[in-house]
This record gives sequence, C-alpha cells and structure tokens, in this order.
Amino acid sequence: MLAVKSISHNNSIIFRRSLRLMGDQFEISVVGNNPSWADERIADAVAEINRVEKLLSAFSEDSAINTINRNAGIKPVKTNAEIFKLIDRALQISELTYGAFDITYLTADKDNNSDNQNGGIAVKTAVKVSYKNVEIDAAAQTVFLKEPGMRISFAANGKGYAADRAKYVLQLQGVSSGVINSGGDLLTWGAQPDNEPWTVATADPSQENVPFANVDISNMAVATSVNTDKYATVIDKKLLGSFNPKKGFPVSKIKSVSIISTTAEFADAMATPVLSIGINAGLYLINQLNQMAAVIIDDHDRVYTSKNVSIN
Repeated sequence: MLAVKSISHNNSIIFRRSLRLMGDQFEISVVGNNPSWADERIADAVAEINRVEKLLSAFSEDSAINTINRNAGIKPVKTNAEIFKLIDRALQISELTYGAFDITYLTADKDNNSDNQNGGIAVKTAVKVSYKNVEIDAAAQTVFLKEPGMRISFAANGKGYAADRAKYVLQLQGVSSGVINSGGDLLTWGAQPDNEPWTVATADPSQENVPFANVDISNMAVATSVNTDKYATVIDKKLLGSFNPKKGFPVSKIKSVSIISTTAEFADAMATPVLSIGINAGLYLINQLNQMAAVIIDDHDRVYTSKNVSIN
C-alpha cells in the first residue's frame, strides 16, 4: 500500500512503499500526482529488484553465479554481459582498495591427501583465495575461478546494484524524482516536490539526527557501514563478502563510515573497505577519487569528512 508523505504547491506528492526485498527492508519513493501511476511505477521497480536478486543468486541451480562457482578450478564459464561487467567492476574495486573489498570466498578447507608426513591421513589445508584468483576474458566473456572450492558472492554490493537498476527503470518510465532506501542506504534523483534538493534527512526521516542529515544528496547515493564490534573480524550484513578477515586489524576507533557516490553499487562496495583501513587512509583514498565523498564518525562521535563535504 502506498503512503503519502507530503503535498506541495504544484500538486506533486511523495508516494512511499516499504517492503522486504533481497533479505532487507526496502522503501521506494516516487514523486508524482497520480496514485495509480505511482503504484505501477513502484511495481516496476520491485520487479527489477527481484530480477537482480535472481540474477545474482548463488542458490538457483541454473543461475550464472552458481555455474561460475560450480566450475571453480575446472574451466572458464561464458556468461552474459551484465554479469561479466558486474564482476569486472568488482575486480577493479578490489584493486582500488588493495583487496579490502573482495567478492571471493572459500566454501571449505581443501583436502590435502599427501601422506608423506601423515601416514595417509587426509589433512585439511587452508587454500587462500582472493580477487587475484579470478580470471576474466573480455573477448570470450568468460569468468574462471582458479581454485577449487572458490566462490564469488555479491552480498556486499548486490543491493546497491539492484537499487541502481530500479532507478534506471523508474527513470525510463518517466519518474523524474525519487528515492530508493535499501536497508538505510539511499539512492536519490531529481528533487523534492517543493523543488528543494534531497538531503539525508528528507530521503530517510529516521536519519534526521545524524551529523550530516542536511547534506545535499540529490542525484547521489549514500551507503553506510557500521562497526558493530571492536575488531574487523566481526562479520555482519555489511561485512559479509566484502572484508578480508585474515587482516584482522582493529577498527574500534571508527563507529561508522558513509560513502557518497554517483551510484549505489560503488557506494555500497566502498563503505566497508574505508571502515577497515582506518580514518586517515580511508579519507586519503576517497580524496583521490572523483565524484565521491565520505563522512566518518569515530567512537567519540567526532566527525571527519573528505575534502568535498561541508557539514555545518
């Protein structure tokens, strides 16, 4: 069911619908003046998010990701252009973050049957995997996971990609302004009904008390990663699939990192790496990138921003 947030002088209204998608709470908002039209547009966005979830699923027997994973250490797998480009971008982010972002993981230890020192007893030997063990061929459009037992997952940036795709579909359908809130991560375009820019607080009223609530995020995405424990080895929904726990260094001085970028996919992918590498290194990295900003809050509630963010 649609909920009306506000009415402006030009008769435009913000229609919102909340529902659970991709294992998280989504809220899709569109600006318009026709409830039936808004309902249809939000349904289009939901359909696209469901399509992306199915596309990125590692559990469906016939999914591209499952086929790539099943052939790890065996052979390259030809895939479609959408999956190939998504993997290619993920590998580029891994390079950019020196492996702090990584879509690869290992399902289990590898059996090592060398019996020279163990009397024929099978021994579990750790197999290290990383994005460097993913081989892609642009000409053949193939993906090869070099190590048996190696897997890839888009748990870290899949919801961001789905939000980007939903926005794209909505814009094609004539939605000139809106917000997609995926578990607190925001993607906005256009302006509010009164032609004011979207801010963090107007895009998500539950965040009206955060220090950067009034930051203009129109036509931008904001993704936040929260440090829920003293050490980066803790795996929560934001760390799963993106942080390499073998580094294991403490990040207790950071409470949260919010990344502002032009796409939800990139913002989502960058939030946890910045959390893991620390305040100084994280801000240095963000300051080298175009069309990207960061707001970091430490465990004393002090706020640090990249060079292109101003907070009053």
